[in-house]
Amino acid sequence: MAQGQYGRFGQAAGIHTVSGERSYLMPYGVLAPPQRFAMRVQRYMHEHGVRQEALRAIALASYHHAQANPRAVMHGKPLDAGKYDASRWIVEPFHLYDCCMENDGAAALLLVSAERAHDFRRKPAYVLGAAFGSGHRAAATAHNAPLYATSSFDTVASDLYRMAGAGPLDVGVVQAYENFTGGVVMALAEHGFFRPDEANDFLTFDNLIAPTGRLPLNTSGGNLAECYMHGLELVLEAVRQVRGTSTSQVRRNDVALVIGGPMVTPASNLILGSEATL
Repeated sequence: MAQGQYGRFGQAAGIHTVSGERSYLMPYGVLAPPQRFAMRVQRYMHEHGVRQEALRAIALASYHHAQANPRAVMHGKPLDAGKYDASRWIVEPFHLYDCCMENDGAAALLLVSAERAHDFRRKPAYVLGAAFGSGHRAAATAHNAPLYATSSFDTVASDLYRMAGAGPLDVGVVQAYENFTGGVVMALAEHGFFRPDEANDFLTFDNLIAPTGRLPLNTSGGNLAECYMHGLELVLEAVRQVRGTSTSQVRRNDVALVIGGPMVTPASNLILGSEATL
């Protein structure tokens, strides 16, 4: 990826006409992704009593794991609660550290048959399930979807678990695409790790860090602190966890969940497992 050649997110230059959904947004100053998604998250937080501390815990966990990962862009740049709280608002409820980075880089994933995988030196991670889609009328324009405060996994998560023959209790580690931390809160709830009204109790720093957290999250640093390869690096980290080669290795690593693009329609997810899960 070399986004600098083609323009970055948040830059409105070079737009010569406005049509479709943008015609309902841009005249009112809604130009960039954080503005669009903040409204969904603010609605969710209001409906379920989710506090800012839940979003902060996700950011702190990602930055914590990045400090153990020498490849991470934010390696050597730790984040604490005071620094998070003092950072500028981008658009409420997103502070600076609630928003993913933008950087150039590259990542690659090799997918082969299970039989072929045995010919390689490294231990393989097996695809147990992969799902793709969204709920009813999730693509309704002008922020008019019936389930507005959703990460778009209300039906996709159950499809994934059914395909994989697994459930949330089987998952030992999660790599969740953080376009913004609020979407991660919604996605984890929709994947069955907690009820929305339990988010504040579940989403704490201690629960989200390797090796002993209740649900270690984004153990390479994720989009917030490792790099932003549109989520492909999250799949690579799930593979490392299953192999046992992560820089922040978890204890329960037989089943790893990857959550792609919360609040983006359609959304996708993936479950990888060790040979013991077959």
